[in-house]
Amino acid sequence: MSAPTQHKPTWLKVPLPHGEEFRKLDDLVRQQGLVTVCREAQCPNRGECWAHGSASFMVCGEVCTRACAFCATRTAKPAPLDPGEPERVAFAVQAMQLRHTLVTMVTRDDLPDGGAAHIASVINAIRQHSPACIIEVLTSDFGGSEEALQLVIDARPHIFNHNLETVERLTPLVRFRAQYRRSLQVLRRAGEIAPGLITTKSGMMLGLGEDRDEVIAAMRDLLDNGVRMLTLGQYLQPTPRHLPVIEYVRPETFAELRETSLSMGFEQVAAGPLIRSSHFSANFRPREEVLAALREDLRRRGMLPPATEDSDIS
Repeated sequence: MSAPTQHKPTWLKVPLPHGEEFRKLDDLVRQQGLVTVCREAQCPNRGECWAHGSASFMVCGEVCTRACAFCATRTAKPAPLDPGEPERVAFAVQAMQLRHTLVTMVTRDDLPDGGAAHIASVINAIRQHSPACIIEVLTSDFGGSEEALQLVIDARPHIFNHNLETVERLTPLVRFRAQYRRSLQVLRRAGEIAPGLITTKSGMMLGLGEDRDEVIAAMRDLLDNGVRMLTLGQYLQPTPRHLPVIEYVRPETFAELRETSLSMGFEQVAAGPLIRSSHFSANFRPREEVLAALREDLRRRGMLPPATEDSDIS
């Protein structure tokens, strides 16, 4: 990987989103009182993603109970959950005609179930209003709670995403209270709870001081725990109080890591300096046989809107 640099390289500079359609969607999100990762993080990719039928909503509040050294989300005592949030998210998904929705969350260690039941309610509400939408959830580790994880998987998201974030050596420095092996266990159990129905996904940031061998080892650990979808992106320091960028990884290094990960056994990989867990999430789609099995499972369990045709279901 390249030598450290103090200035952002040109490949990280992109134009800000604009245009009438973008403004309409941005106004809709604001009017519904929703939090999107796209807007809160001022993500330069958000116009591109929204144009391709995908968006990312952050639920369970705006305040996190953890203080990870890479994340700018505010840490404090969170407010109670908003019971109207699931329906508002579902309305926005329907109004935006999204093909793929990523629902992420702040970590809620203050709640007995870590917010799992709320996530399940969001999944159910989206499916009732937009049965053709691919639903991806990006969750916390729920403190390792099997019961909380079960609540989320029982709601049957298409994709269960939990980020490893970094290599094992750097995890104690980067992720407050999180554990590398516990994250792997969460991903493994998500696939085991609903085998053949849920696709698991994870992501890592590069540029925190990891070396290539550590990245390959982490990818191998993910594969060994059933993960087949992967994102690799550049870590960017949100404020001077957060961990510094050790290295700006070159685009060609990301391209090489993508090819390596595919050769190792990952089925779908997005890798590049601007890639985030939510960037172009619509490009991630479970295999058709998995989607078919999930549709049958949802019908059997009565989890689809009445009179829904197969052509209307993802």
